[in-house]
Amino acid sequence: MTQEPNTNPAQVPQSTERAGPTAPATKVTHRSEAERAASGKAARTRAPLAGQADLHVRERADPLALLATQAASRVPDLVPIRYGRMSSSPFAFYRGAALLMASDLASTPNSGLNVQLCGDAHLSNFGVYASPERRLVFDINDFDETHPGPFEWDLKRLAASLAVAGRANGFSAKKRRAVVTGCVSAYRQSMRSLASQGNMAVWYSSLDMDEFMTQISRQAGARRTARAQAVFDKARTRDSVQALSKLTRLVDGQHRIISQPPLVVPIEELVSEDAAAATYDELRGLVRSYRRTLQWDRRHLLEQFKLSQVARKVVGVGSVGTRAWILLFEGLNGGDPLFLQAKEAQSSVLSGFTKPSGFKNQGQRVVTGQQLMQASSDIFLGWQHVSGIDGVPRDFYLRQLRDGKGSAVIEEMRPDAMTLYGRVCGQTLARAHARSGDRVAIAAYLGGRDRFDNAIADFAETYADLNERDHSALTDAITAGRVEAHLGT
Repeated sequence: MTQEPNTNPAQVPQSTERAGPTAPATKVTHRSEAERAASGKAARTRAPLAGQADLHVRERADPLALLATQAASRVPDLVPIRYGRMSSSPFAFYRGAALLMASDLASTPNSGLNVQLCGDAHLSNFGVYASPERRLVFDINDFDETHPGPFEWDLKRLAASLAVAGRANGFSAKKRRAVVTGCVSAYRQSMRSLASQGNMAVWYSSLDMDEFMTQISRQAGARRTARAQAVFDKARTRDSVQALSKLTRLVDGQHRIISQPPLVVPIEELVSEDAAAATYDELRGLVRSYRRTLQWDRRHLLEQFKLSQVARKVVGVGSVGTRAWILLFEGLNGGDPLFLQAKEAQSSVLSGFTKPSGFKNQGQRVVTGQQLMQASSDIFLGWQHVSGIDGVPRDFYLRQLRDGKGSAVIEEMRPDAMTLYGRVCGQTLARAHARSGDRVAIAAYLGGRDRFDNAIADFAETYADLNERDHSALTDAITAGRVEAHLGT
């Protein structure tokens, strides 16, 4: 287990569960810009730029054994779905293998320049969503694994995902390298630009759709620009009203969630009638408790909605098996819905390899990390600690199920499109890191040349090789009957 001292003067979030009006304030040390730049250059001594290409896997943990440790805390009936989804392709496997990569990253050179990490910054965890001001923005959109740690871990996760996706799409080695170096270069150049900007300018920095479309139209043809615009237009329609039409049907004048086992199962089908009634009584009390984690005006808005029905939902790839629920609320009438998603928050996959996050409630860890990294976040983002229908207490975070969310279709990207998308993801990740970390030190560490870019590109290809071997190990285990998997679910 590798644990590095935090040499970053920026403060990573700590738990405020016990904080109050009389709680002592944390002392913050403010170093000069020159001192911060010097610390970044000094980090090259313990983690040389060229050394970021290194990946040591001789004494590596068994990948299937690591995955099995996660299965132990998940819904047993859903674990085979997770394995089935991960086995479908090397890229799908990569999406679900954040723990494996966290374990591998722990043995790589560590800059000691800590930020709030996404923890799972592969390219499918970037996308568009609606800001509280109802603008579509582009940002990181998955924070289940968020945790403080060295900035390069997120960047390596993103770069390797581009190499894995590029292989799946049939790109040559030369074109894959151009995609990856373009992404890392965009991160480096953006961080160097952010290092010269004031704190407030960095904090308010974001990428809205007008700016995104301008970049696309400059670098892509009319057909790809139109395709991107179609993705954004579709995202604007994805809200609770749209979810109501897709996920429910009218029964005796009331909207009821459609059962689609095992992917969507209303709570009435999981427990007895008496137990369901008792569960709803408890859930209403828990919703009141969850409201206290929201900003005051948003509490007032949520109070205008009445809980109508709850169902279990299978989500994602790596998350399959963790408990996730959709909560249907009714507002003015049946045509005024609100869908929230309550998702179980377990310990971050990074937690065993870095310093503690400081949060006892893992839902609060997710919410605080997301709010720190995103330029704007869901107005209903909150957390709760609850006992499930099995009586076991667990941490959850809540957000809107659909709020203008949209993502690119990675499998359809050609090299030029993935190069552009990778650059935008790199720029976005730099902005997120600059909000929590020492952007001046990181920029000084990265430098003005492409040594770091090439080192990460080397790492990405090496890791793509390793990912293919791990994927093959899973498919072989499924074929041999050692791992149970439900394919195509």
